[in-house]
Amino acid sequence: MIRYSLRCEKSHIFEAWFANSSGYDRQVTRGEVACPRCGSVRIAKAPMAPWVARSGQPEKSAGGTIETVRQARKKLLKDADNVGDEFAREARKIYYKESSSRGIYGRASDEEAKALREEGVDFYPLPPLPEDHH
Repeated sequence: MIRYSLRCEKSHIFEAWFANSSGYDRQVTRGEVACPRCGSVRIAKAPMAPWVARSGQPEKSAGGTIETVRQARKKLLKDADNVGDEFAREARKIYYKESSSRGIYGRASDEEAKALREEGVDFYPLPPLPEDHH
């Protein structure tokens, strides 16, 4: 796994994880990586400082250790409703105030995610962890 700091054409900075550098190249070329703020698929790597792990130290990410990300994700999942494949529908209902405001998580296709972004519905992918890919 490799984490890149990315910048869209509107200079929004965000992070994304990829299996490897060729995975990044392939996904960006296909327009599969979009800015979470504006939805732009014109993405480039932003300058970032490398971090080298020393033996016995926990893995680190830009926001702290991987364990910090694990704990944050665990809390989010505990405090939110799993709506599964109905994520896009439920997110719209909350956005348009047809349902009570609450935290939700689930799955959305690339097309559903793009449509949500175009409608102005804010959402963010859960950060993947190394064990998600085993």
